[in-house]
Amino acid sequence: MRPIYLDYNATTPVRPEVVEAMLPYLHTHFGNPSSVHWAGRRAKQGIETAREHVAALIHCRATEILFTSGGTESNNLALAGVLRSKRSQGSHVVTTAIEHSSILEPLQALADGGVSFTQIPVNNEGRVSTNDLSAAIRPDTVLVSISVANHEIGAIQPIAALSRVTKERQILFHVDAVQAAGKLPVDINTLGVDLLSLSAHKIYGPKGVGALYVRKGTGITPLMYGGPQEREKRAGTENVAAIVGFGVAATLAAQELETNAAHYLRLTSSLRAGIVQRIAGTCLNSPTQDCLPNTVNIGFAEATGEGLMMGLDLAGIAVSTGSACAAGSLEPSHVLLALGRDPEAAKSALRFSVGKETTEAEIDRVLDVLPGVVERVRAARLQ
Repeated sequence: MRPIYLDYNATTPVRPEVVEAMLPYLHTHFGNPSSVHWAGRRAKQGIETAREHVAALIHCRATEILFTSGGTESNNLALAGVLRSKRSQGSHVVTTAIEHSSILEPLQALADGGVSFTQIPVNNEGRVSTNDLSAAIRPDTVLVSISVANHEIGAIQPIAALSRVTKERQILFHVDAVQAAGKLPVDINTLGVDLLSLSAHKIYGPKGVGALYVRKGTGITPLMYGGPQEREKRAGTENVAAIVGFGVAATLAAQELETNAAHYLRLTSSLRAGIVQRIAGTCLNSPTQDCLPNTVNIGFAEATGEGLMMGLDLAGIAVSTGSACAAGSLEPSHVLLALGRDPEAAKSALRFSVGKETTEAEIDRVLDVLPGVVERVRAARLQ
């Protein structure tokens, strides 16, 4: 039977249109974009066209897009770049307790060099309040960093309301939109943010390329030196083919946003209702409102997420216990702990994330297989 992939929050397949656009830049248009001759100019034009397409996805100027190796580098550049630029004004960052590891781990590393950061709490649906953000801001706060939508449970933050707080206090606001792009409208004018991270492989583009939006006039110090690329903010010869693919993926994501979001919501609504109806002892970790349309995170009492994931894998169904970046960890999800789940409940969760290729028949197949897997995993715990 054909395998079923329900881990689109981890990564997506590269679309045929994206591959087709990339191929010429792997052989015919192979020039170094920093070269001034015809071969270099052709490669450079591919990058600049892609820059315009990525900018259009989030409604910013093309000159405000910096290409990176992915969401992790974009987040690191936003954090360290702003902190170095603002060193004379302060070294405190405000973030949340449910951020991705590419936010929390860089902050921890920066803390060893004198940076301090505050993790504000979330409610039981994973959302931040403007009051908590305001209370966490100190005289030495120079940056707030919060994800638009959570990678494990899909909760969407009230970014526009939070940005009003940062503007009043004249503090820069960075958002990680890696999971939100392609699933939600992402408009920097509506959000009111200063920096925003993107990743191509979450929107059916290639792995190894991402972008950081930096609002015009926002100071940021590079992480890498050695060349004038990306307006002297990110040295190194650009991954031209991947950047071109990113641009095409961004255009397609913008064109298909409403259609895809409606498709995702139909599937996850059926999946969520079917699981709750067929399996006793479940706990919905994803909010039912203001949530990524493609994401459902559910806990199964008296079972382990790891055991359930392995059982589904044997049946040819790919799901996740949380972030792909934390795969193999035996620790309970920090996101679910922040929601108030106890460690055992946090270890019992599965994340289902659907995509463009997911069908109703596949959801029906999962609903047929999952009850038996849960029963076997629960029984094994009693032996």
